[in-house]
Amino acid sequence: MIRRIAILAGLLAMVSPAWANGGGSSPKPLDGAYPIVLAHGLLGWGEESNGLTSIINYWGGMDDYLREQGASVYAPEQPPGSSNEARGEVLKERVLYWMAANGYKKVHFLGHSQGPLGVRYAVSNLGLASKTASVTSLNGVNRGTGLADALLPFIQDGAPASKILETFVNLLYLVDDSDAPAVVWSLSTDGMAVFNANTPNAPGVRYYSYGSVINGVDFIQHPVGSLLYNFTGKNSAAAHGFANDGFVPLSSMKWGEWKGGPDTPWYSTGVDHLQCANTLYLGQAWYDVEAYFLKMAKNMKAGQ
Repeated sequence: MIRRIAILAGLLAMVSPAWANGGGSSPKPLDGAYPIVLAHGLLGWGEESNGLTSIINYWGGMDDYLREQGASVYAPEQPPGSSNEARGEVLKERVLYWMAANGYKKVHFLGHSQGPLGVRYAVSNLGLASKTASVTSLNGVNRGTGLADALLPFIQDGAPASKILETFVNLLYLVDDSDAPAVVWSLSTDGMAVFNANTPNAPGVRYYSYGSVINGVDFIQHPVGSLLYNFTGKNSAAAHGFANDGFVPLSSMKWGEWKGGPDTPWYSTGVDHLQCANTLYLGQAWYDVEAYFLKMAKNMKAGQ
């Protein structure tokens, strides 16, 4: 009996530190993954942003959630209302500085909307390929959108509509260099055809894409996506097909290895352009955003 008590006491002594630490030593699903860089969309913002947008998290807390799962995460600002190339230049500088400051050798990129385009440009044309393990596109405008095609004739250099848009962006984000004609061209079908021809996938880098659509106008579940759903679909139909998330046609979202979209509950009418990234926290009420982001991050880690 005394021997059994001694053995039991020894076992308790070994496991008690883990209990005392609240199980803090338990492995996390993203332990060992390369750091993740989140690239925001057209009118998005990042950790260095100023202005009204800086008071709320663009990623709806998903950056912090990935950190809780064991990943190192950086969400840099890219120039709002700018071309893919201009965004890629800034992204490269900020990511290289962050990597050097932390001793990182490689990263994974996850870009939303226009975000993947600046990433792809920096990786393929600005020398980031050797420091990139993967590029993941989330509802990315990889082949253009009919929404930009329809706006293109009206958003030209010096046009009143261009000046109005640029003034709005400059005031909202406290910047002075937005370029409406450049960004609309960058997201148009013709503009993306030129961009893709000059931005081939970099050898050795894995490319993944995820995307989602909404099933029709539904201002309860999709108050933002529903506004332009039919307009985007009609103007995208000839080049890309009608199915879209309110801003981007489904066929345009596909780049590299297509991985599909999030799991949704039975009552869902889809996941729109902002909900897919939980932008402004719009997605979490309608589907499991955390599970979706963890799924994407696990896929990055598995391929590194």
